[in-house]
Amino acid sequence: MDMTTSSGAFPVPRLAGRGVPLVGTCRMYVCGVTPYDVTHLGHAATFVWADAAARVMRLTGVDVRVCRNVTDVDDVLTAAAARHGEPYDRFAAVTQYHFEQDMAALAVQPPHSEPRAHQFVRQMQRLASALLDAGAAYVRDGTVYFKGGADVASRAGLSRAEAIALAAEYGDRPDDPAKDDPLDVAVWQPSGPGDPAWDSPWGAGRPGWHAECAAMALSTHGPGIDVHAGGEDLRFPHHAYEAAIAEAVTGVRPFARAWLHVGLVSHEGRKMAKSTGNLVLVRDLLQDSEAAHIRTMVLDRPYATPWEYTPAALDEAADRLDTLRVAAGRPGPSTSRAAALAALLDDLNISRAVDIAIEDGAETARLVATVLDPTTS
Repeated sequence: MDMTTSSGAFPVPRLAGRGVPLVGTCRMYVCGVTPYDVTHLGHAATFVWADAAARVMRLTGVDVRVCRNVTDVDDVLTAAAARHGEPYDRFAAVTQYHFEQDMAALAVQPPHSEPRAHQFVRQMQRLASALLDAGAAYVRDGTVYFKGGADVASRAGLSRAEAIALAAEYGDRPDDPAKDDPLDVAVWQPSGPGDPAWDSPWGAGRPGWHAECAAMALSTHGPGIDVHAGGEDLRFPHHAYEAAIAEAVTGVRPFARAWLHVGLVSHEGRKMAKSTGNLVLVRDLLQDSEAAHIRTMVLDRPYATPWEYTPAALDEAADRLDTLRVAAGRPGPSTSRAAALAALLDDLNISRAVDIAIEDGAETARLVATVLDPTTS
């Protein structure tokens, strides 16, 4: 974010190269977790960055309203619940509770709205019906398909071949013979044995992943969002389809004025993921490390850049935060508070703001600490 303004009176945040003038309220939507497993550092990074972005925008006097969904209707979750011998909704609720405990420890403020997918199925059905009415979807064998076509690939700057490959990787089944186009996606689909199911005009079934977020975002924030946050791995297909689906229904473009795509976290040379067995769990880190040190490790870097977790990185973050805390207690006038705020608004350049605050001390350091170390600032 770059603090730019025509008059100099009110700072305008800038995110990913786009100025985001805000009047009164900022509507932020954060793609939440699918609650089927414990929280790892890769998950946490997205939510810590979204929290930091909200805190920075509040420094300009703007009311930030955060909606963070819970994807508790998902085939991965259903399978995990079955392995544990639990109903999917009960299993999701318990896992979500542990996630929220981890977020609280990391000083991530609770969202104003936390829609759970299973509570918004009726809205998802209305979304599917509206897509059909708009000519943006079609029904085949109990499935409502959204017409993705070339539009979703171009949104993410991908070739058609690249988009099809990613769609397959993320379970959108481009090889489904019932589709008119491989890049069409299901917004409503029949349920098989063991899947959660709801009655619908197209038969018993469940919503598709991309339609879930579109429906929950529209239901909570209306037809447009100021800032949409999520991991870089959600850029395509999820965010591209979510935006395309919402715009097809509302006619409001763009669906999101700015995107906050957080870089992926790796460990032992690979993307942190359950499938690779290289998870670093938040609850494990909290046993030996101060939560504020973990938060600093996540935030003291460009948000969009992928990075590698190492114990040394956590030690460096601890030293960095301790230096900032010493600066906050140093007496004397602060002359660079405006420069630190400008850095925070310049694409969330927290590292630059910390550098300024350590040099300036006192009030400037306390300002930066409201984002980096909010529990003790």
